[in-house]
Amino acid sequence: MKTFLLAAVLTLLLSTSAAHAADSTMIPHLETRGRATQLIVDGRPWLILGGELNNTAATDAAYLEAAWPKLTRLALNTVLVAVAWDWIEPEEGKFDFSVLDGVLAGARKNRQKIVLLWFGSWKNGVSTFAPAWVKADQRRFPRVRVGSGSAIEVLSPFGEAALAADTRAYVALLEHLERVDAQHTTLMIQLENEVGITGDSRDRSEGASRAFASQVPAELLQWLQEHRTSLSPELLAAWQAAGARSAGTWQQVFGTDLKADEIFMAWRYAQYMGHIAAAGKAVYPLPVFTNSWLARADNVPGDYPSGGPEPLTFDIWKAGAPAIDLNCPDISVAGFDQIVRVFHRPDNPLFIPEGLGVAAGVANVFYAVGAQSGLGYSVFGIDNTVRLVMFPPVLGTAPPTDLESLPLAKGYAALRELTPMILEHQAQGTIDAAWLSAGKTSQEFDLGGYRLRFELRRTFWDQKFMTDLGYGIAMAAGPDEFYIVGADVQVTFQPRTPGPSIAGLAVDEAGHFAGMHFVAERKLNGDDIMLNYKLAQQAQVNQSGSGARFGPEGPTIQHIKLYRYSP
Repeated sequence: MKTFLLAAVLTLLLSTSAAHAADSTMIPHLETRGRATQLIVDGRPWLILGGELNNTAATDAAYLEAAWPKLTRLALNTVLVAVAWDWIEPEEGKFDFSVLDGVLAGARKNRQKIVLLWFGSWKNGVSTFAPAWVKADQRRFPRVRVGSGSAIEVLSPFGEAALAADTRAYVALLEHLERVDAQHTTLMIQLENEVGITGDSRDRSEGASRAFASQVPAELLQWLQEHRTSLSPELLAAWQAAGARSAGTWQQVFGTDLKADEIFMAWRYAQYMGHIAAAGKAVYPLPVFTNSWLARADNVPGDYPSGGPEPLTFDIWKAGAPAIDLNCPDISVAGFDQIVRVFHRPDNPLFIPEGLGVAAGVANVFYAVGAQSGLGYSVFGIDNTVRLVMFPPVLGTAPPTDLESLPLAKGYAALRELTPMILEHQAQGTIDAAWLSAGKTSQEFDLGGYRLRFELRRTFWDQKFMTDLGYGIAMAAGPDEFYIVGADVQVTFQPRTPGPSIAGLAVDEAGHFAGMHFVAERKLNGDDIMLNYKLAQQAQVNQSGSGARFGPEGPTIQHIKLYRYSP
């Protein structure tokens, strides 16, 4: 009888464990599929077409109720929304999750997923979202001190009590989310926001100054040695300029300029936030990411938050916070394509948590998703729809009313339609994208046995006239076959395999996708495809004079089959 009971109990335990394991695989997570790391939701890849609400939107139920339908009209599938430490723990040890529950209910009602932004110890590097009982107790929760000796409204990352309290609140949030979000409405969590110190290059409080004068931790130096061949050029240069030492103080190892200060702060912020991330994942293992306020060329540490994940400090964060899955850039400046190439690394999938929502932002989305296998994109302050027609927004400008006709809505709608195809081609490595502007009028890449040349759209009767913004994604569907989605570009093809040297358009169809099935709507030919009528000159450069044209009404989708002939 005892043997039977023990066997029954063991069977129950094993079945319960197996069920829990099965459930855990359904929790949103990052997974490498083929050549891309993708966000997996309920067993399927998910592409985030997102927007971030105003910082405090979640606390106003009426405002949020009015915002949800607008987000649906903009073709979003994911909303980034803040949940602050102050809101869930207004009194120490007493938690209130009503704001989070309201967000979850609204998202489900409006068929949206969410990404939570945890505004704990820092938001934009400042500690305004910490509870009042934390902010008022400077002895228990010390502040950063700057060069003047003044304390500023920034919790010191060297404050152990702040770390313990922030961790406790974050874990409580994750425990609650694990209980109430069986639907997996929440996909990821951004931990804190644009961390770092402004106003100085490093924390000069007593505890921070002691740490700065101490030896660089051996674990960091060992990590740098082990990853020496893959370190960012900026970090490697700073380390080598100081002698590439394997021991010493922060200034001995990284130099006496402000770079040493920034690297020092990055290590501490990474350890602080890595500790919080690991504690939360032990409860509910959602993917966790950071976001960075990017330095401008003329900035020094302290002009931007010193210590956040930047090109110089990126590897410091990887060493100090392994529980953080990805470090992400907030981008509202020029050079989007260059910035994302820095942040997208083999150990760091790409996601843009704060980006532009104007037409240039749509080009950014396409490039991130198509050229860099991005997890997705989010527009900052999307509930202020003026941001979708101008940036920065001008005070008093009337918000647009025809939301579906905005560039972002049209771009997101096309990407939603193409999402299954995009995610499949990301995994296969058969996708690329072009991002064009007045300063970069053309781009070439090899795909599917051809060199594709994207140019800003021109008129065939005056080749000097072109648009000033264009973008497109190309996917190689098979031998001599492509699907391309874009706006204000023209595309030509040049064979890269043995055989006849000119590629012509055998089939060019405009249409749409229903799931994975392309539905042709119009056969394109004649003026639809002619790019240059100087055919003799075109033949000399192995071109037919025709190509795929994408106009300003887009983005539109074309299915293209090529044939080849000799000049």
